[in-house]
Amino acid sequence: MNILVLCTGNSARSILGEALFDHLGQGQVRAFSAGSKPKGVPHPGALRLLERRGIDTAPLRSKSWNEFTGPDAPPIDLAITVCGNAAGEACPVFMGSPLKAHWGLPDPAEVTGSEAEVDAAFEETWRLLEMRVRAFLALDRAAMDKSALQAALARIGAMEGAA
Repeated sequence: MNILVLCTGNSARSILGEALFDHLGQGQVRAFSAGSKPKGVPHPGALRLLERRGIDTAPLRSKSWNEFTGPDAPPIDLAITVCGNAAGEACPVFMGSPLKAHWGLPDPAEVTGSEAEVDAAFEETWRLLEMRVRAFLALDRAAMDKSALQAALARIGAMEGAA
């Protein structure tokens, strides 16, 4: 299953979502991330968190969701928005009409203060995203029809910390 994690800037939450799905999914899923207005680089707080957890950051980059709308793009089975801003934006037309879910979370990139305070915000976002990704990966997706999977995705999106 190909999963696209979307946010506006593709520098924090969506980058963490891509990394989490790839890290925990271990071949069950293939994750990508993108933004409607990409910042151009992942947020340093996101990179520090991933490095502390031993997750390779080399393949991660901030990119436009336009990379996933063309005929040569990988087929997307599920598109998940992770920020409040992205939930209200017009989504691109994805080939194959993927399932869509909103897992809104507060933006750790908006936190100002010391590096420790910024890192704490990223750790909290990681915790909330990890809870959702683990819940998704635990689903018996093969036994679910599209409407049951859509309902499960909505329940996951409403878990603790939803924004």
